[in-house]
Amino acid sequence: LCAEAERGVSYEELKELKKSSVVHIDVRERWEVDRDGKIPASINIPLKELVEALQMDPTDFRELYNQKMPAKSDHVVFSCFAGSRSKQALNFATSLGFSR
Repeated sequence: LCAEAERGVSYEELKELKKSSVVHIDVRERWEVDRDGKIPASINIPLKELVEALQMDPTDFRELYNQKMPAKSDHVVFSCFAGSRSKQALNFATSLGFSR
């Protein structure tokens, strides 16, 4: 999770973070979201799309994901089913200049 590099965030911590201006990106596949449900106030961007999505033109991002594109200075939290994809997402985002 990108709240603090390499540090996981508990459910309770995530609930608190969501009260402020945190961007929550769910990197599960769309079929997983369909099967298991959408996480409220999250953006579903499957991991395989993440690098491209985080480099899109903000207008294209909004059109494709129906959300404002996160800025590199935004607090971003990644989630998935078991944690391995969210760690990969953190590494991708960090390599692109996201730091929070």
